[in-house]
Amino acid sequence: MTYTPDDLITARLMLAFDDLEPPDTLFERIRGGIAGLTLFRAYNYDNPAQLRQLTARLQHVARAAGRPPLLIAADQEGGQLTALGEGATPFAGNMALGAAGDPALARRVGQAIGRELAALGVNVNYGPVLDLATEPRNPAVGTRAFGDDPTLAATLGAAWIDGLQSAGVAATLKHFPGLGGATLDSHHALPLLDYDRERLARVELPPFRAGIAAGARLLMTGHAAVPALSGAADCPATVAGRVLHDLVRDELGFRGVTISDALDMAAITQGAGQIVEVIAALRAGVDLLLLTADEATHERLHAGLRLAHSRGLFDTTDLSAPAQRIRAVRAWVDGPPQPGLDVVGCADHRALEAELACRALTLVRNDAGLLPLRPGPETRIAAVMPQPRNLTPADTSAYLTPQLAAALRRRHPRVDEFITAHAPDDDEIAALRGRLADYDLVVLGTTAAAAQPQQAALAHAVLALGVPTVAVALRAPFDLAAYPEATTQLATYSLHRPSLDALVDALFGHFTPTGRLPVAVGDRAIV
Repeated sequence: MTYTPDDLITARLMLAFDDLEPPDTLFERIRGGIAGLTLFRAYNYDNPAQLRQLTARLQHVARAAGRPPLLIAADQEGGQLTALGEGATPFAGNMALGAAGDPALARRVGQAIGRELAALGVNVNYGPVLDLATEPRNPAVGTRAFGDDPTLAATLGAAWIDGLQSAGVAATLKHFPGLGGATLDSHHALPLLDYDRERLARVELPPFRAGIAAGARLLMTGHAAVPALSGAADCPATVAGRVLHDLVRDELGFRGVTISDALDMAAITQGAGQIVEVIAALRAGVDLLLLTADEATHERLHAGLRLAHSRGLFDTTDLSAPAQRIRAVRAWVDGPPQPGLDVVGCADHRALEAELACRALTLVRNDAGLLPLRPGPETRIAAVMPQPRNLTPADTSAYLTPQLAAALRRRHPRVDEFITAHAPDDDEIAALRGRLADYDLVVLGTTAAAAQPQQAALAHAVLALGVPTVAVALRAPFDLAAYPEATTQLATYSLHRPSLDALVDALFGHFTPTGRLPVAVGDRAIV
């Protein structure tokens, strides 16, 4: 087959745009042969009907230009990163699945997510996350991981992939070769993972091997330096041929499409040097380049890549293999018929969402026998939690309204709500401590006490009151180690309302939690 410059260069681009309405320049780029688009909740999502109309319009432009179907992608991981907003089913996410520990459940959730994405015209999901939650200080992974056990992540990840792709939506393994051990967020800096090959083969790589065996169509590179693989402590895996060619292709046998993580992240050189990183990524073995919504960057990088091609910086023979892989996945997403819009947020999916929330809920300690709660009609309960916020750019928690008090009021009328700052100062902690002293029971939720000293300080202050307190890690259960004096501890793995409803039902004895911690909390064994 003869490939044009559009096949070799333009069709390597995944673009984005910052509006509900695409700009004319985007339609021009679709006609010119770009591979596809990434849709973001903050930019492109208003409601399910709007998104379905948008994706249909984009595909119509591609078809009218004689192009194969666009790859239309989103980060619908569930839990703390959901690209779809109101109307879609907000599943609790990977760590909740890890706590439930059931591959059949993971497959059902993956399939439900896939059906909703397909109904909205999204045919690529940037998931599952196969990073392992081995580092409590990791600011970016958290509940996006299935847990810290490679075997668990491999089993659940493969099941989730099978479910997702059974709905006609391509899965993306991320972030290769694994960012779970990082202490820096690659959105802001280049993490260094200084592990030897034996550790990588034993811990980080098994989930990716399982995902490849499960037939995932795409693999996303992580912007982290892994010297044992690349040979350099300042070289992101995204631009390392020893990672993408030698390991991904030759050793692991991946035959699908590789895609970079977003190229606007600070772990990758920005500004004038960005084009060098992009050329290096393509030469290293990246098939698709994930760009964000800045049109000036689109133009600059596209022009730079076409110039690099004309100057012979790419071997045309080497470029033909990525073109074939990209065409293959674009043909694959053109297969199944699109589900109706009524599948989005349907009753079956809502029931599955509630099932996951209940099966994930983990009772970690009930040392004082406080549970189940048996409040009298005059019992006063205080519900305390921080205002939800995004802990990393790969996070949509800030969209959520605090609902711990509302969930508690389903079971008991006398509940007062106290919403704190994410990082409460000493004055706020002192004021709250004074107000809580008169309550009969406190339900205290945290979202980042393991990494945020002020949240941990608030928890210590509340527990020192001596008021019976239920302490709940509302995101990653690492928080529980930050306040070990709490004798009643639970983990929900999610801030979404179904997880809070499950928490309250368990607190009042309506079911017994069966979830198990999918990560070590407290004194950790060396993995």
